[in-house]
Amino acid sequence: MTDQAHALIADDEPHLLDYMESQLASAWPGLRITRAANGIQALQLIDELAPDVVFLDIQMPGLNGIDLAARLCEGAHPPRVVFTTAYDHYTLQAFEHAAFDYLLKPIGLERLSRTVSRLKETLAKPATSPPADALAALLRQLGVAAAAPAPLQWIRAAKGQETRLISIDEVIYFQSNDKYTSVFLAEGESLIRTPLSKLKEQLDAQQFWQIHRGVIVAAKHIAGTRTDFRGRLHVRLKGRDEQLVVSRNYVDLFKQM
Repeated sequence: MTDQAHALIADDEPHLLDYMESQLASAWPGLRITRAANGIQALQLIDELAPDVVFLDIQMPGLNGIDLAARLCEGAHPPRVVFTTAYDHYTLQAFEHAAFDYLLKPIGLERLSRTVSRLKETLAKPATSPPADALAALLRQLGVAAAAPAPLQWIRAAKGQETRLISIDEVIYFQSNDKYTSVFLAEGESLIRTPLSKLKEQLDAQQFWQIHRGVIVAAKHIAGTRTDFRGRLHVRLKGRDEQLVVSRNYVDLFKQM
């Protein structure tokens, strides 16, 4: 099973990406390897491909390895994380008994092989604690707060028999139903399993407004509002026929409109 594993390596220096890919291919024959040139690209690829293991350079512009790991704590099944860096600024003891590892550059094949053996052993057996909890605990040992992650950028959603990766910029509104959350786009509707309450925590509150217990709408798609004969407020959407009811708890959002 571990011979079919998938790893992602992220580093902003191309020659170090080449070196790491070569070393990893030698230490773990048969491993499928994906490359990312920075933390933002790594986050997108992790959301899309769900690799088993990620090797994260700690010092990357935009989104560094530690911040990216904190973002991964949001998921129920984050990948196994191996941090790589040329700077010994972190407490190595924090990694001694964790389910993750820490490699100092330049990474030798012997040291990498020990990490690979540990990863194979870990992947071959059920986790003794939820991976997200273990990763969060490791970040606490490093003195890193996992709070205030970057807003959600990508969503994996089902449409019929297909699963697609959706940019958050494409979303017009979210609407909860019995078992799923509907994602409404210009070209149709897709479904995700994330409850609306959990989704709200991951969205940029400046860009997405909750207007009802079961509806969150992208502010940029709001054309205006109207009040019906019963006094209920409705949101009108740009280029769409449907209108969304605003519950009394959220009407204050629109007092200036």
